[in-house]
Amino acid sequence: MEERTVKEHLDELRIRVLRIVIAIIILSAVNLTIGIRWADSMPISIPYPYIDPLNSISIQVIHAMSEQLVPEHVELVQLAPGQAFFAQLQVAIILASILAMPVIVREVAGFIGPALYEDEVMIVKRITLPTVALFATGCIFSYLVIVPFMLDFLYRYGEALGIQTFLSIGEFVNFVMQFIVAFGLSFLLPIVMWVMSSADLVDKYFWRRNIRYAIVVITVFGALITPDGSGVTMWFVALPLIALYALGMVAVELRIKQG
Repeated sequence: MEERTVKEHLDELRIRVLRIVIAIIILSAVNLTIGIRWADSMPISIPYPYIDPLNSISIQVIHAMSEQLVPEHVELVQLAPGQAFFAQLQVAIILASILAMPVIVREVAGFIGPALYEDEVMIVKRITLPTVALFATGCIFSYLVIVPFMLDFLYRYGEALGIQTFLSIGEFVNFVMQFIVAFGLSFLLPIVMWVMSSADLVDKYFWRRNIRYAIVVITVFGALITPDGSGVTMWFVALPLIALYALGMVAVELRIKQG
């Protein structure tokens, strides 16, 4: 393996980070300027892009979020000039970062690849697609299941106090998007377990031996990030993560047995 200087490593890191940034900037620009329409002239509706900054993908996403997550009697408001634009910009950047995950994973894998042995390079290649798939699954699951339950509880809690709810567009978008991304990252738990075991940082029985503690930690995590006093939404967070922990545990043990 050819050794390289620190400067060469830093230059490569700069180039790869620049590629990631460029990909996110391009996708963000697309999200801010391109909209999606549906051609209904055919038997099957076909989506097609068109240029319209006032009805771009990011605006369409915000419209979908408000229609699906905000009750009819709750108003989204702009509390300061430009707040709606910055909310749109935030959605565009976060959506671009999600869409750029294949590029991000590829560049990270390409940077650490030369420092790995051949079998470790194969491990990185094997986890690339599952990493993207699990992250996307976590984001979708959070948007369709977790976030609606959490927001519904918060709305009903306000109604119980006799408070009329007005949502700042900036705070609403920030809450939803940050939670979606955080939950997407939490779905990478099996990947973390796989990598730690493959790097021999823990022995093959570590995950099974500590499963009780893992369940407690995951349950506490679910309780901390959800406001539902009944504990319903807590289990919507905890149960998928417990299942992913079990999946990662089994995958690690099977890999070791086959190895």
